[in-house]
Amino acid sequence: MKLLHEGTITNQVLHKKLPFSMKRLYLEDLPVIEQVQAKVMESLSEKATLQALTTEEFLFILNQKGLLIGAFVENELIGFRALLIPEIDEEHLGWDIGLSPEELPKVIYQEISVVLPEYRGNRLQQKLAEVIMKELPNLEDEFRYICCTVAPMNIPSLKDKFTQVMYIAALKEKYAGLVRYILVKDLENPVAHYTSHVTVKLDDLKKQQQLLDEGYVGIDFQLVHGFYELQFAKPVL
Repeated sequence: MKLLHEGTITNQVLHKKLPFSMKRLYLEDLPVIEQVQAKVMESLSEKATLQALTTEEFLFILNQKGLLIGAFVENELIGFRALLIPEIDEEHLGWDIGLSPEELPKVIYQEISVVLPEYRGNRLQQKLAEVIMKELPNLEDEFRYICCTVAPMNIPSLKDKFTQVMYIAALKEKYAGLVRYILVKDLENPVAHYTSHVTVKLDDLKKQQQLLDEGYVGIDFQLVHGFYELQFAKPVL
């Protein structure tokens, strides 16, 4: 099995540094993938912040419709990250960010990213993102847009996406009524320039929607007097 990354990671319970590695996951890994997802979901105080994948969705990805990268300590899977090639239907995120029908096949989703509680605080989500994005060109199709959804109060996931220079392009109801940010990164124009910067409280979704309607996008966030504020700006076209 080809190793994609090797390093050391701290187990926060044992307070011990351990060697770890990353590799691509396949169909035979499905049982342990679902076990890790279940453990992570069980550890969350707010279950709605993470949209778990179904067995059918994992099978879809593992059957050449995406990519799964796993992180291992010895032979134990401690986290994974997924890319999904979506079917083009009415729920496609490309519609939400204003893409034309011709551009929809160029979209791939950053799907679920999970890390077992005892290995959090190691920037493992970010490392998994770096490795999986390096593997993206090895897929058969070519993609221009990386899209994903994030719950408005999911601080770690927002931080992860902004670190990847993704931006909030829309705020929509998805997954049967759950409000989600739609984030995107244009691989052909990965570094944009912005003007007219504005900050908005993280829980002020009405103001955020107004700014998005006016052509602003969400580009970062910051902690101000103990509260998170999102930074919005207008792209310079």
